This record gives sequence, structure tokens and C-alpha cells, in this order.
Amino acid sequence: MTEKVCLPVSNEKCEWLKSTIRDIPDFPKPGIVFKDITTLLKDKDAFKYVIDVFAEHFSSMQPKYIAGIEARGFILGPAIAHRLNVGFIPIRKPGKLPHKVIKESYQLEYGTDTLEVHHDAAVSGDRIVLIDDLLATGGTAGAASSLLKKIGAEIVSIGFVVELGFLGGRAKMPEGTDIFSIIQY
Repeated sequence: MTEKVCLPVSNEKCEWLKSTIRDIPDFPKPGIVFKDITTLLKDKDAFKYVIDVFAEHFSSMQPKYIAGIEARGFILGPAIAHRLNVGFIPIRKPGKLPHKVIKESYQLEYGTDTLEVHHDAAVSGDRIVLIDDLLATGGTAGAASSLLKKIGAEIVSIGFVVELGFLGGRAKMPEGTDIFSIIQY
């Protein structure tokens, strides 16, 4: 896997972005420090900068779609898709998509969950960049990647605003896929 942490973001920009992220202790359960990016999103300069960095990194990969994982991937993904002039594919929690879906269940660092995608969201060979806000244990992004591969998509990159490197989620990402995180803790 390609390792890119805070690149092409300078240390100064990385520290600035980190300063816009709020820590929420003991959420969603005791012992977890939740990295809340809603404070980054409300900072217009930080939000724009993150979208610019993602768009610059992914543009040469020529994706057909950006796929975003519910919920914060729904904020980031469409903004990146707009910048790259490509479509957007939502990956949702169960019962939210109105058409025929395929499902994937996975382990979270604090429980289990399931994701769904429309069975016809992409076709064989479609180049897709997958976006989420945070890489922790890798369960969510791994499940979303599996869903997209089941419908024939080629995952050209998986992008995150934040990576919690100490949880080892990068090791669970698909072999040979570009993994791009702007900030790493």
C-alpha cells in the first residue's frame, strides 16, 4: 500500500488542521477519544483546504465516481466529486437505499455494523475513489471496499481526513490500493 501521511500537506498545515478537530472523550463508549471533524467542517478555510488536497491527489487517478460512506463521507464525497466533475455513490446503513442492495457486515472498534450499496451503483471496471472521514480499525472502509468490489468496481484509492495509525486499520485495506490520509495520529 502507498503510505502518504500529511503529504502534500506541510507540518504547519497539518498542525493547523489538527487544531480544527475536537476531541470528545468517552464517546461513543468509555475509553474512546472520538475525533470530531464537525469543527473542521464549519471552518470554511479548513474545509476548503481538505477538499482541495483530496481533489489534487485524486485527479490524476481519473475516477468515474467518488463513493462516500455514511455519514461524513456524504459531506466530503460530493464536494470532491463536484471538484473532479464525476458522479457520487452513497454507501449507507441498512434500510436507507430504496432499490435492490448488497450488504456487508463488519466489526467496529466498539461493536458491529452493516453497510449497503445499490447493486447497480457501478459496473465492472468503473474506477472509484472511496471517501470517509476517519480510518480507525479499518472495518468500515474494508466493508465498503468489499461492497464496491462485489459490484465490479475498481477501487483506485481510499481517502480519509484522519487516520488513527495506532489502531492498525491501514493493514486491513485492500492490497495494492492507494491509501491517502491527510492527518495521522
